[in-house]
Amino acid sequence: MKLNSIFLRYPSTTTMHTTQFRLHISFLCRSSNNRFTMKLTILATLIACVSAFTGEPLRTSVKSSSALSMAAIQPKLAYVPCIPLSDLPKPGSATSGVAGGLAICIAVDPKGSVYALGDKCPPVNQPLSFGKVNDDGTIQDPVLGTKFSLKTGEVVDWCPAGLGKIIGGAFSPVGVPSYPVRQSGGSLQVQVDVNAKLAFESKYWTGVLDAQGKSDGTYY
Repeated sequence: MKLNSIFLRYPSTTTMHTTQFRLHISFLCRSSNNRFTMKLTILATLIACVSAFTGEPLRTSVKSSSALSMAAIQPKLAYVPCIPLSDLPKPGSATSGVAGGLAICIAVDPKGSVYALGDKCPPVNQPLSFGKVNDDGTIQDPVLGTKFSLKTGEVVDWCPAGLGKIIGGAFSPVGVPSYPVRQSGGSLQVQVDVNAKLAFESKYWTGVLDAQGKSDGTYY
């Protein structure tokens, strides 16, 4: 009885072990297939990522609306108010104003003639309107001492001495823009390019807003 009981249990135990072994093998096979499939998926993903960063950018014939609007920006001269006539400086002095979004220096020479110049002095862009209006038809940079012609904005004497000579020696002489002026109503008007500010900003933003390349349709 005991032998029969042992004999009867033995086949049952063997069958159970055999079944468990087969299940284990099947599980390993499925796991191996899953790992292989996972490796293929990861490899395909890596290849796609590399292609995205190193491949030729997609070129299309369609330009963005920003590109079209930038291409349409053209210079447009117009007289616009700058300062009230009541704020006109006394002869031999200057003041600042804004016309068409541009910083303007309004200077009056000792004889009473009125001039309009760009209000940023090269090379470090301090206000020209803080400068000294001289008897020789120039206005002088308040920091570096450069003299600019009141009529043309051209350099008459570039960074002549002291700190100006040290800093200015690293730069080529550059003048400031000059603008026609007129009185109209109760204001002093200056003729400027009213699109200048917009055109400058459009160049600054070129390529920044378009992730595929420059917003004018070209590529880096």
